[in-house]
Amino acid sequence: MAVREVENIFADILERAKALDPANARKWFEKLTALHLDGGSLGVGCPNEATAQFLCDNCKSSFTRAAQQVTGHLVTVDFSVDHDEKSPRRSRLSRPGLKLHPDYTFDNFVVGPSNRLAHASCVAVSQSPGNTYNPLFLYGSSGLGKTHLLHAVCCEAGQKFDEAVIQLLSCEDFVNRFIRAIEKGNLAGFQSQFRTVDTLVIDDIQFLREREQSQEEFFHTFNALYNNGKQIILSADSPPGKIPSLEERLISRFNWGLVARIDPPSYETRVAIVQKKAHLRGLSISDEIAEYIARKVHANIRELEGALTSLYAVATTTGKEITLELAQRALEGQIKSAARYISITDIIEVVTSHFDVRLADLQSKKRSQSITEPRQICMYLARNLTKHSLEEIGGHLGGRDHTTVMHACSKIGECERSDPQMHALLAELTKQITQTSQAT
Repeated sequence: MAVREVENIFADILERAKALDPANARKWFEKLTALHLDGGSLGVGCPNEATAQFLCDNCKSSFTRAAQQVTGHLVTVDFSVDHDEKSPRRSRLSRPGLKLHPDYTFDNFVVGPSNRLAHASCVAVSQSPGNTYNPLFLYGSSGLGKTHLLHAVCCEAGQKFDEAVIQLLSCEDFVNRFIRAIEKGNLAGFQSQFRTVDTLVIDDIQFLREREQSQEEFFHTFNALYNNGKQIILSADSPPGKIPSLEERLISRFNWGLVARIDPPSYETRVAIVQKKAHLRGLSISDEIAEYIARKVHANIRELEGALTSLYAVATTTGKEITLELAQRALEGQIKSAARYISITDIIEVVTSHFDVRLADLQSKKRSQSITEPRQICMYLARNLTKHSLEEIGGHLGGRDHTTVMHACSKIGECERSDPQMHALLAELTKQITQTSQAT
């Protein structure tokens, strides 16, 4: 098959793949090349290992379907690094065993007041691992960019230090590998793998809670790396001291370096994020549309990405120019869903109804078990289902201070873990509260 013909067919395959899977469509697809198209096989050339891994993990099915639809034949698709690409920057990204998201770089991260310290500290660490902010601990709610920054550090450090050994994994993966090492009697191999790296990055470290043996192993891993001047970077959904059932000695070590919080982005930052994410997808939208999305979707960055995915899908299938009216129609359902939220009032109504108590009783000084338990359950559910601070939650329940709310959350949380009946009760109450909030 002539080279020109292969290029034309591959261009059609790319367009079809993007239409079949808008969530994973990216502007950098334009850099992909057809290495070969023959014998029922399509080889796709990628600029680096990160993009090849991303496509293999997320896009293999859509590319296969697209290739078969365009050619009319059964076609298998493989992704590999195009070694004809000579750029040193690209070649350095090829690091076996390190799975990095190609979008998660510092260049693609939007900096604002809510994440400025976290971003600056990650940049500093990537330039001088082990020498500044060690350990580095990032925390914040889900979907605010913690994982993006972790990948960006690894990407930048990997490019700057060719020979550096970098490990990036989730806490769950760390625990599972530890368990497998015990089962196979290969604990020494596990320890060698993680205690000899130059940079260890673990996402969602809060999952170490209640895993005593894993905490013990990570404690020694931490000490080995720290004493050898190696960089440790961790992320969690809360600061070290508020991770439940975490050993005090680990909390102490996590606080040795810099603890940086990431807050939900401001309106201006959300506008910039929408514009950046749209550019990454090759989606052309006006400032008016970006501002509309930023006003309507504000929970986290993932919801902003979801809105753009919906918009991309509509634009691709209809072939129409993206106007504000089209965006409003395309995002109507998602914005209504995002607008729903659970209030403390919703929680109090469901809990008082279930226990047959009055709000006045919950707000009173009464300390009987029949009042104390519903009050503490309200506090626990409000802490987990809303974004209100401890002080705000206490204010709704008789002006109680934040330490009282913390005590209630700790007590009910412990009871939920140890008592199946309490676990079932909280699950049922949560279900009723969610239904109540969606009905309003």
